[in-house]
Amino acid sequence: MAKTEDLLRRIAELEKETGVKRTVFAACPNSMAVIKAAFRAAKRNDAPIYFAATLNQIDCDGGYTGMTQDEFIKTLKFEAEAVNFKGIYIAAIDHGGPWLKDIQHVEHWSTEDAMNGVKKSFEAAIAAGYDLIHVDPTVDINVPKGQIIDIHVVVKRTVELISHAENFRRSHGYAPISYEVGTEEVHGGLADEKTFDTFLTGLKEGLAAAGLADVWPCFIVGKVGTDLHTTTFDPEVARQLTAKVRPYGSWIKGHYTDDVSNPEEYPLSGMGAANVGPEFTMSEYDALSELEAEEKKFFGEGRVAKLSGMTDTLNSLVHKSGRWKKWLLADEQGKDLYELTPERFSWIVKTCSRYIWQKPEAVAARSVLYANLKRLGIDAEEIVLGRIEHDMDKYFVAFNLVNLNKYL
Repeated sequence: MAKTEDLLRRIAELEKETGVKRTVFAACPNSMAVIKAAFRAAKRNDAPIYFAATLNQIDCDGGYTGMTQDEFIKTLKFEAEAVNFKGIYIAAIDHGGPWLKDIQHVEHWSTEDAMNGVKKSFEAAIAAGYDLIHVDPTVDINVPKGQIIDIHVVVKRTVELISHAENFRRSHGYAPISYEVGTEEVHGGLADEKTFDTFLTGLKEGLAAAGLADVWPCFIVGKVGTDLHTTTFDPEVARQLTAKVRPYGSWIKGHYTDDVSNPEEYPLSGMGAANVGPEFTMSEYDALSELEAEEKKFFGEGRVAKLSGMTDTLNSLVHKSGRWKKWLLADEQGKDLYELTPERFSWIVKTCSRYIWQKPEAVAARSVLYANLKRLGIDAEEIVLGRIEHDMDKYFVAFNLVNLNKYL
């Protein structure tokens, strides 16, 4: 049995024994600090940890973290060893589908090239030792703006990508892996009940026709109230979707769980797992900003020779990257980043910092900041990691994961 299914099976057994419902917490590994903090928090909470990495973050080309799939798996191993974490951790692709990798969208790759690019990424992930792949062909740049991709096309491409991954895995003798399908986005076409049912039925039939009747996703992403600008989880919708997928042997997975106002409702409504990502980038940015304020105070006192310019560097790199443009609202289109309201500028810069953490200028500024504060007896990295861990802790607690490892 694949690792993820085994974890979910054991959680279900424990629920029958104890009555305690649990939801798996998945962190988006958008920086080394987040990876380190995740293992530290998981160890302290004695809980499993799941890493959901997009192809923008980690891929054959290194992604914006600078890591290939193989390097990512090795990094997880070494960071787990660094804190003596002995629990379960899961490495997964998040949103693996055509045109979901920014370069494919920007360069307008053909359908064939985009699908082949995703297949290549899946192969590298399987060979590296990933545990799960989120198959998400719900975006099509050829569909006119304002229209939704045909759900039958989504089914066909989902089957094609799962078939390719499974055939590659089996032909090379790699260990079983798990799958996640669907998306919470409106463009995914799974937002209404009828389409959701059509997708499930079509996927079941398509996998059987491909000779993969024994393959079925453990997670199906559900639209459960949260999105990029909404932080209220809808437990009733979650219960309804869970009732639909449990007979298939699947669990509902939530995305956009960042800063959700009612995380304790996730396990109570039967959610199998939930992803959190940009929130931790913001945690990292805020921690660095607070440390820079201390650095400036010491500079004013003549105790620091040269300022790091930490936040100015991050703001400039985000602006230069151009990747902030994809997060503009309709009434912001055509505006420069510095023309936005202070609130929107702050939100975009913080969430987009994940794209530029590994830029040489950002690494250098952080090194100067850390060195300046270390000389004054302040462990800046410890403070940054602690801030991210603090924001992760609420999910371990709300999802009833604390001390779960002792039962596993």
